[in-house]
Amino acid sequence: MTIYGMSDKAIVIEIGQRLRRKRLEKNMTQQKLADVAGVNRTTISEMERGNPFGVLTLIGALRGLDSLDAIDALLPDPGISPLQLARMRGKQRQRASS
Repeated sequence: MTIYGMSDKAIVIEIGQRLRRKRLEKNMTQQKLADVAGVNRTTISEMERGNPFGVLTLIGALRGLDSLDAIDALLPDPGISPLQLARMRGKQRQRASS
């Protein structure tokens, strides 16, 4: 099943399972990850079980797993479109204000 066919709850469960696998791959206990992430051990446990969690908690866990690059995969920077770049070209600053 693709991610598009999954419910929101199923996606949260999948993220929790992936975090658990990554933690075990790094040979970290839940307590060690919690200490590095600055959260309680039960928070890590609940994340891994698929309970809802906040973005800051996810960032802390990814930081603790040395996996912040996953954010780039999640939401890559789209950059400036060629159309926007063309519109901005004539509006670039030429001088500093006094």
